[in-house]
Amino acid sequence: MPKQSYEKLLLENKAWAKEMITNDPDFFNRLAKLQTPEFLWIGCSDSRVPANQITGTQPGEVFVHRNIANMVVNTDVNLLSVLDYAVNHLKVKNVIVCGHYGCGGVKAATTNSDLKPVLNMWLRNIKDVIRLHRDELNSIPDEEKRVDRLVELNVREQVMNLAKTSIIQRAWKEDRRPDLHGWVYGLKDGLINPVFEMSAGTHIDDIYEFSDL
Repeated sequence: MPKQSYEKLLLENKAWAKEMITNDPDFFNRLAKLQTPEFLWIGCSDSRVPANQITGTQPGEVFVHRNIANMVVNTDVNLLSVLDYAVNHLKVKNVIVCGHYGCGGVKAATTNSDLKPVLNMWLRNIKDVIRLHRDELNSIPDEEKRVDRLVELNVREQVMNLAKTSIIQRAWKEDRRPDLHGWVYGLKDGLINPVFEMSAGTHIDDIYEFSDL
């Protein structure tokens, strides 16, 4: 009976674990006892954008959350629980929102197609980014370049959404961390393009700032 595709993953896991122990016999013992990442990575679920591989980091160095189009939605309890844990328990010093050029979720949001209730609801958040930056986007005649610019603008807005949370603002007030970073990964060249940064304590619109943290 031929092996199923998932069985290949199990075989590759055994080979990987054996290689890691050969190179560093104490690797797993050390990893099991301690998790002290400096970074929270909020990335896209796209299988071509794995955080550790594209940044050259090892297990234990980056705390990771991924969803379609690397969104920071203020009602997403999953994202907020990850953010809370990373900021308040792991004490990360940097939060990175990393999108990627050619993002299918971002491109889908530019259409008027009915993608059924759940995806429609999720991608509506990107449509809001389009509305905020409509004039700039409409000035770009080339569709691919227009979508890539939207990817950058979406990353910027998601970083702003991080800054609007009480989780980030409280950490800024009490600990002067974390810094926030908006990056875009290039599938065609493997390089990361930093497009937006916010240092801890950056002032944002008054309406979003909590006065009694």
